[in-house]
Amino acid sequence: MGSGKDMGHFEFQLEATDPQTAGRAGRWITPHGAVNTPAFMPVGTLGTVKGLLPSQLRDAGAQMVLGNTYHLALRPGPEIVADHGGLHGFMDWDGPILTDSGGFQVFSLADLRKMSDDKVVFRSHIDGSQLELTPERAVQIQEMLGADCIMCLDECPPSGETPEKIRRAVDRTTLWAARCRDAQTRADQALFGIVQGGIHPELRRRSAEGLLPLDFPGYAVGGLSVGESPEMMYFTLDHTVPILPTGKPRYLMGVGRPEDILEAVCRGIDMFDCVMPTRNGRNAMAFTSQGPVRIRNSIHQKDQSPLDPECLCVACTRFTRSYLRHLFVAKEMLGPILLSLHNITYYQTLVRQIREAVIGGRLAEFRLNQLARWKAHP
Repeated sequence: MGSGKDMGHFEFQLEATDPQTAGRAGRWITPHGAVNTPAFMPVGTLGTVKGLLPSQLRDAGAQMVLGNTYHLALRPGPEIVADHGGLHGFMDWDGPILTDSGGFQVFSLADLRKMSDDKVVFRSHIDGSQLELTPERAVQIQEMLGADCIMCLDECPPSGETPEKIRRAVDRTTLWAARCRDAQTRADQALFGIVQGGIHPELRRRSAEGLLPLDFPGYAVGGLSVGESPEMMYFTLDHTVPILPTGKPRYLMGVGRPEDILEAVCRGIDMFDCVMPTRNGRNAMAFTSQGPVRIRNSIHQKDQSPLDPECLCVACTRFTRSYLRHLFVAKEMLGPILLSLHNITYYQTLVRQIREAVIGGRLAEFRLNQLARWKAHP
């Protein structure tokens, strides 16, 4: 895998490609272990996947987790994390970790920041203090956090923005990517470039063509799942992923729904992250083989069946729907923990099944059957 830095700590092995789709199965070697792809990364924004122990994540099948540069820079601060030997020691996770650069907060905290070609200045959502992120500072913080995979600082424009503003965001993202690459000092961290461009194929191509000469060890597709329709997301992936190198991992940021993950793998994506499984779990919604289950509904009050008869997680093998509903009605913290654990298990099972389908050359068949199943249980 080529890069401007010595990336001997990393290797991406393409193990299988599906004959009827662009789906891939791979193995990404990192300093903290291998990641079988397709892979879904649970989101641990503040150095914790909410409510779950690292051992529980492992048992659920998680291989790699995600932390956030902006939030960890505010609290506890990168120096404290570095004193623990980085995020791995701080959160007691011995597997691979990816950190976002803070670029998504450029989008999500638009009311709390000012931006120029030089930097982004945030007003802290906690106490109003200022956090200044330049591309160089974003890399420096991520080097202190010590993740295996780090991201370039980028500008993520909102859905529906004008093509001219999206073009400016693309060019700024390219400018910042070069500065991030030049600022990187650690060879044991894979720095990914982020392709922006909204839903405009020509701007996606412009972004990719600006980033590819920088020869990053992996590439992310950003700026999706920000308000566009699923069909428009798939259209954008159709026009973006084929431009990206086949021998490097491809990461779709912030996505998402199980059906979106399946569709994106069929278009050549390898890695995913999203808060959806844990956020929905905390709010009493479970993803199951029989469709979404809203466990607070009164229909579950006396139901002694498992949450998902096809799932082997502790929530499904040890407890009934009636009990799980009781936990939420009684506002017991075990309810959100169990549903979060189940949802993470569901996502890990899904990507493992997709991987097996790719290796078996039957991803197209798996896709048709799985989409029909989801449609039957909306």
